Amino acid sequence: MFSQAEVLVRPAITKDRSQLASLLHFETYVHRHLDWRPPLDWLGYEPYVVMERGGRITAALACPPDPPSVAWVRMFVSSAMMPPEKGWEMLWHAARHLLAEQEVKSVAAIPLQKWFRELLETSGFEHVHNVVLLVWDRDHEEHPKPTEFAHIRRMQRVDLDAVATVDAASFGPIWRNSRELLELAFKQALVATVAEIEDRIIGYQISTPSPIGAHLARLAVHPDVQGQGIGYALARDLIEYCKHTRNCQVSVNTQHNNAKSLALYNKAGFSRTGEKFPVFEYDFSS
Repeated sequence: MFSQAEVLVRPAITKDRSQLASLLHFETYVHRHLDWRPPLDWLGYEPYVVMERGGRITAALACPPDPPSVAWVRMFVSSAMMPPEKGWEMLWHAARHLLAEQEVKSVAAIPLQKWFRELLETSGFEHVHNVVLLVWDRDHEEHPKPTEFAHIRRMQRVDLDAVATVDAASFGPIWRNSRELLELAFKQALVATVAEIEDRIIGYQISTPSPIGAHLARLAVHPDVQGQGIGYALARDLIEYCKHTRNCQVSVNTQHNNAKSLALYNKAGFSRTGEKFPVFEYDFSS
């Protein structure tokens, strides 16, 4: 517990939920990570710290690690009662020590507002790359149907252990999802499928509802079988579903420097929209 003058920084508790909800809904300085779990549902996970003054919460920061070695800034909010840099300074100071105790290696954030980007920059976060948005072009010339190297079917809850194994093998540390978060993604999915060979799951995709129809939120293929058209087959299967079953558009995000993903999505008929989102990272080893 960290205190300064009349201000107290302490762990968030369940009873704070109402005040936190009010801050998230009404305040101007609000950062929310695009997440499977809403900010208030991270209560009970550490670090989730609040700044309190006179019994009233004036700022809050949630950045619990998941998976264990990596944390994202899930939420930061500051009320108009104080400058956001003051709340961030004290809360990040407390959270950073808790994360170090948990042996977290890095903390990442995607700041969508200038003020939050500036807070990250003053705290040692570095701009490491961008995430770009692509949308499937209905007028794109169809490529040949994918080869039947793998069988694609709807994902079931019983598949999640295997899906988590593929996820852990396929993504770099900051982009991996735990099994718990993958289960939340599965529950929120518009459509989720797996690719399997001889009953072994070697790839998957999870797509969620979006304003234009569907968003391809996760796509992964195990490194053992990458380069054999499985990712393309999963993407095309999703497009066929959206085109013929729901008559909707499809969007997807990927890193601007991920050449393999960009090539796959371009082949499947996706084009960049020009929108990009900066990814910042705090490295505990530096």
